[in-house]
Amino acid sequence: MRRRTVSGGGLDEVLDSLAAAAPAPREESPTPPPARERDRQDLRTEFEFELPRGYVDDEGQVHRSGSMRLATARDELRPQIDLRVKENPAYLSVVLLSQVITRLGTVTDVHAGVVERMYATDVAFLQDFYRRINSEGHTHAAVTCPLCHGSFEVDLSGERLGES
Repeated sequence: MRRRTVSGGGLDEVLDSLAAAAPAPREESPTPPPARERDRQDLRTEFEFELPRGYVDDEGQVHRSGSMRLATARDELRPQIDLRVKENPAYLSVVLLSQVITRLGTVTDVHAGVVERMYATDVAFLQDFYRRINSEGHTHAAVTCPLCHGSFEVDLSGERLGES
């Protein structure tokens, strides 16, 4: 194998000669991103919600809107070693929800103490919301009107008026 030694001044000459010898780039239509990248772009990992009652903070402010991210395997395993869950298995949902709720109104530090102080109807809503986005992958639910018995679909995230 033969080595070529290039001095600092000669490097520019070599690069210029390589650039001149290289074929001109063809103009092609932009290629779509690979399938994996497209899937990553389409994957929705955070979902907005609107609580039925709302969380009341220490200052008395009510927080109803929030967001929840998809759970990871670690999120589901971590509560299993939590001492509070070992003492009281019902506490599992409090710990789990506190890990996946990313925002609750202006509250961004959602911890178990915040979930503990929520109304039971809001916790039940969040448990159902968690189940829907993590197992079914969407926030829609099929419902039946008790008056006319008509079936339709609602978005539980509460993004539009009249749907939560």
